[in-house]
Amino acid sequence: MILEKLIKEASKTLKNHNILSHELDAQIILSEIMKVSRESLIINNEKHISDKILKKFDTAINRRIKREPVAYITGRKDFWSERFLVDKATLVPRPETELLIYKLIKFFKNKRINILDIGTGSGCILLSILKELNFSRGTGIDISSKAIKIAKINSKNLNLQNRAKFKLYDLYNYNEGKYDLIVSNPPYIPSRDIKNLSKDIINYEPIVALDGGSDGLDQIKKVIYKSNYLIKREGLLALEIGNNQYYRVSKVLKHNGYREITKEYDFNSNVRCIISTKTKFL
Repeated sequence: MILEKLIKEASKTLKNHNILSHELDAQIILSEIMKVSRESLIINNEKHISDKILKKFDTAINRRIKREPVAYITGRKDFWSERFLVDKATLVPRPETELLIYKLIKFFKNKRINILDIGTGSGCILLSILKELNFSRGTGIDISSKAIKIAKINSKNLNLQNRAKFKLYDLYNYNEGKYDLIVSNPPYIPSRDIKNLSKDIINYEPIVALDGGSDGLDQIKKVIYKSNYLIKREGLLALEIGNNQYYRVSKVLKHNGYREITKEYDFNSNVRCIISTKTKFL
């Protein structure tokens, strides 16, 4: 089959199953299978596709029809300026999280810092920061051994294994070191709202990395409380939070001796990130 026709047919199939990003998804999936760029698909749209590729592509499109995220189908997700290995043990990195990274890199530019990433998942936050801060080191912790395995692979792929360590830890049991920056994208979706998420998310992404308890703040509070004992004086705590959580999280931060430095809004004008500094110690 000719490449252009293959893309059109797959795109139509996905569209008929109410997948809005149908053409883009088809292109990304095929480019990954063929190990070429999306641009190459467009330039070489008259190329004949082998039966072997057709079979793999058909299988992948059927997975997407069932709402499996493209990132899990390809095993890859572009984030910041790198490509990260992901699977069902890790959340799919999202563009909103890049807002937090941008702000932190700007703040710590040319500085040598020690970073802790709580709930590291694929390691995308820590590794993206370390890629930009060449003199810094960091540790990522997670309760999922499978996620830690993925993060270690990403660290090696990005040649950061000498500056990034990933450890299997429950937050309450972690007491190693003091940090200039603690960053976390914890579970923050209220339990009652999980059922309202898209099928792409609830059927495939790890619920433990999404469910923030009855009000969505359970894990956020744990990160704030534990950070009291892990952060250096004047250190920064950077949190990603959910919709309509800003005022409640701000109150918890203030109660624990943090002063807000800045907040970042997402593409829908919701406060998505809070960056605070530790000014009072309990």
